Amino acid sequence: MEQWGLVRFMGTISLLVLLFPGSCKAGIQSVRTIHPGFQGSQMTWINYDGLFLISNSSDFAFGFSTTDDVTRFLLNIVHLGSSKVIWSANRGSPVSNSDNFIFGEDGKVSLQKGGDVVWAADTGGKRVSAIEMLDSGNLVLLGNDTTVLWQSFSHPTNTLISNQDFVDGMKLVSDPNLNNLTHILEIKSGDMILYAGFQTPQPYWSVQKESRITVNRGGGNVDVASLRENSWRFYDGNKVFLSQFIFSDSVDANATWIAVLGSDGFITFYNLDENGSASQKKIPSDPCSRPEPCDAHFVCSGNNVCQCPSGLRTRSNCQTGIVSTCDGSHDSAELVSAGDGLTYFSLVFLPPSSKTNLEGCKSACQSNCSCLAFFFQNSSGNCFQFTNIGSFQNSDAGPSFMAYIKVLSGGGSGSNAGGDGGSKKSFPIVVIIVIATLIAICGLLYVAFRYHRRKKKMPESPLETSEEDNFLETLSGMPIRFSYLPLPPTSSPLGSRLYSSFFKSISGEGTSSGPSDCNSDAYLSSVQLSGPR
Repeated sequence: MEQWGLVRFMGTISLLVLLFPGSCKAGIQSVRTIHPGFQGSQMTWINYDGLFLISNSSDFAFGFSTTDDVTRFLLNIVHLGSSKVIWSANRGSPVSNSDNFIFGEDGKVSLQKGGDVVWAADTGGKRVSAIEMLDSGNLVLLGNDTTVLWQSFSHPTNTLISNQDFVDGMKLVSDPNLNNLTHILEIKSGDMILYAGFQTPQPYWSVQKESRITVNRGGGNVDVASLRENSWRFYDGNKVFLSQFIFSDSVDANATWIAVLGSDGFITFYNLDENGSASQKKIPSDPCSRPEPCDAHFVCSGNNVCQCPSGLRTRSNCQTGIVSTCDGSHDSAELVSAGDGLTYFSLVFLPPSSKTNLEGCKSACQSNCSCLAFFFQNSSGNCFQFTNIGSFQNSDAGPSFMAYIKVLSGGGSGSNAGGDGGSKKSFPIVVIIVIATLIAICGLLYVAFRYHRRKKKMPESPLETSEEDNFLETLSGMPIRFSYLPLPPTSSPLGSRLYSSFFKSISGEGTSSGPSDCNSDAYLSSVQLSGPR
């Protein structure tokens, strides 16, 4: 019986293999090389976390990786020891777990999403005969004669790895930040420049202006950059070593480093051989010299301390109210001073828009609908106009400029370009509020004073009758009891008249049954007088 059950089980497995040969084959993780006729989705290699091709050393793998949204995936090259992604095919266009990577029999390599191609390797129309995942982390597509038709090292995303040459024409582009701003690194005009991806690019770091660069050979244009050992090295077009940026004190010729351009604008260095630990040195060195260490229009100082500039503090959320400079709101916009002692990250990298005086700089920006802000340096007459603006810097980071920014009129502002306008419009309102507050306070003080005086003049109320009084009043024949307060002294005229009238009333006029006026004092001595209660 047991043998018959085993035969049935093996028969079932064999039938599944015959019916679904492709799925079983696709589920196997390949080492180093794959060939045409290969395809599958993240679900196909789910038992390998979506990774279907690994290098000989098993340091790097190619396949599907999850995103922050666990239902979406990117086609990545991953360093397995540190889980660092060093290249991505479809960044910005994630796919589902059922979308396919296809290496067709026609030699074309692509990634599809719902039947549409979201990424394809540009091989110049040549047929790919094999795909290899190298131990260097480079993914290469080979032609029939084993020539390299395409390689990931020539198409970096936001990461460079040791021994990967970064040359003129390549770019590193960061993921967008929360304000949808990207940061870009490229080599051009003999320099390697890092800039903000505004509509008009704004540089904020370059090799030629980096004070931490160690120069090996003066002069020469930077045409190639490569990570070697513990430094980023720069070469001319003939691969002559010019200078280097040392980012780690630890020297290891075999260390594998990566440089990652992050959405925060920093270039950070990670050692993959040490589980991806980060170097302490970053580019740039000053966190405030990035495009948006704070929100736009805020001032960055110290260790990323963000404050609204004085000229915009009266406006809602420190914003100008202008969404687009040439959308029709230009006619209702005005220039206001952003505050004193400010500078901007891009000023040391850009040529001035013009040389003029302050009034000329104001007039040029005011008449240009695309000018959102300008900076003027009185000592040089340099005027810089910007169509986009990031974070301001405290002038401790460099020379101070006069900074002006466009805002919508009537939205509340600080001091404007002419020294009137917003501040003068708000002046009457402030005065009215202050006067009304003072009047209210004086009224409350007067009411409190009158109440205090009135209460002070009111006579004290007699205290409640004690139990002793109640008991004595129940006894017949007891003398009448008075408190001290209602009875004036007998020596006063009022007291004399009062007592005389009192005794007459209780004795009857002209009778002799009660005490007479002449012996009222004697009678009064027999009357118990109670003390104050």
